[in-house]
Amino acid sequence: MAKYCKNNRVLEASAKLLESSTFELNEENDQATAVFMTREIAKNAGFNLADEVMVATAVSELATNILRYASCGRIRVIVIQNGDGRTGIEIGAEDKGKGIRDLKLAMQDNYSTAESLGLGLPSVERIMDEFEIESEIGQGTRIRARRWL
Repeated sequence: MAKYCKNNRVLEASAKLLESSTFELNEENDQATAVFMTREIAKNAGFNLADEVMVATAVSELATNILRYASCGRIRVIVIQNGDGRTGIEIGAEDKGKGIRDLKLAMQDNYSTAESLGLGLPSVERIMDEFEIESEIGQGTRIRARRWL
């Protein structure tokens, strides 16, 4: 299994879960629901409008990739709190698709295997404070990303 982490930092597992919502992705309407509900979750967690939009954009990019490359999967949006009491949003995206052959290449701007702009994963990494992706050929891809207040 290949793994890539923003700034080579693995996400700590010690964050306390405050709220969790899971969105099954099987069609485009599911993506719209996940994006809309993510904005509501971020707003209720105390994020300002700009950060709500940024977190929802990350969910939109990840949902697009799931539907485009794996046809189905799920996104989990979690309100978390770290040991210092700081609140954040964690996005978990998972599919059982073909997997990503070269994670380093996939994380570069303008790289695409589907004739798209190739900005999805790199933009999610930029939007979020913490980011990690694991992928195994034939088994699928898992992504976790966090943005803190």
